[in-house]
Amino acid sequence: MTTLAIAANGLRKSYGDKVVLDGVDLAVPEATIFSLLGPNGAGKTTTVQILSTLIGADAGTVQVAGHDLARKPDDVRGAIGVTGQYSAVDKLLTGEENLLLMADLKHLSRRDGKRKAAELLERFDLVDAARKPAQTYSGGMQRRLDLAMTLVGDPRLIFLDEPTTGLDPRSRRSMWQIVRELVAGGVTIFLTTQYLEEADELADRIAVLDHGRLIAEGTAEELKRLIPGGHVTLRFADEHAVQAALRALGTGFLNGDALSLQVPSDGSVRSLRQLLTRLDDQAIDVEEMSVHTPDLDDVFLTLTGNPKDAA
Repeated sequence: MTTLAIAANGLRKSYGDKVVLDGVDLAVPEATIFSLLGPNGAGKTTTVQILSTLIGADAGTVQVAGHDLARKPDDVRGAIGVTGQYSAVDKLLTGEENLLLMADLKHLSRRDGKRKAAELLERFDLVDAARKPAQTYSGGMQRRLDLAMTLVGDPRLIFLDEPTTGLDPRSRRSMWQIVRELVAGGVTIFLTTQYLEEADELADRIAVLDHGRLIAEGTAEELKRLIPGGHVTLRFADEHAVQAALRALGTGFLNGDALSLQVPSDGSVRSLRQLLTRLDDQAIDVEEMSVHTPDLDDVFLTLTGNPKDAA
C-alpha cells in the first residue's frame, strides 16, 4: 500500500466573492516528485500556503506527512521544509553562519548544529565558500545554500517554489541532481515551477490547476497523450514496403522522403504494439521507428489556453 505524504480532499478557499480553490483533491506518494502547474491566478500559491500551514482552508480535509493539518499544524511544520522563489539566505552572513542560524532556530544543540552545518556544506559543495559572505556567492550557490538551510531540520516533505529561477543551464542541472538525490533518500518534493521542461525532467506526477480546479493529472507521458498531434515515423527499406504499409494500416502519409511514413498515434505501448502487429501480419519489415508526442508546452497551452510562460 502506497503511503501518502499529502492527502487532500475537497480543498476550498475563497476571498470574498472570489473562489481561489474549488474542491481540489491531491494524493502525493512519499519519496516522489509531484509538480503543480497552472497559469498565474490558478491557485498554486494558495495551495502551497495551505499545505504548509501558512493560511487556513475554508473547507476540506488534509493530511500532511501523516498529520492532520487542522488539528496538528505544529507536527506538520516539524515535518516539512519550504524553499521559496526568493532566497531566505542572509547575504551578510557566511554560508556556515546561515546554516548555524537555522540550526539555532530548529533548537539543535551547538554541537549538533555544527555537525549538521558541516555535513550540509559538504553535501552541497560549499565547503570552500563556507566562511565567505553569501553576497559573494553565485546565483546557483545561493540556491544550494537556501536548500541546504531547509534541510537543517531533516524535513520529510519539501515545498520547492521555482527552485531554478534565474539560474544558468549548468546550475539548473546541478539543482535537478540534488533534488533527485533527496528523493532517492526518501524525501518528498512538492514542486511548483514556471519551466515546463523542469516538470517534465523531474516530476513523477504532474497536476494542472486552472481557475481553482484540477483539470488534469498524470505522468508527463500520460498528459502528453491527452493532446492530439502525436505520431509514429516509420522508415522502410524500399518504396514497395512503404506502399504495402500504407495499405495494411489504412492511414498515414509520406514524411519528407519516399521511404518514411508518418502515422497518427498516441504513443502508448498498446497502440504501438497493435501497429507493429498489423505490419508483421503482412510480413512488412520496419527499418527504423521513432515516436513523437506533444511536449508539456503543448499540453499546458491546450488545457489552459494560457501562454506557457504563465505556468
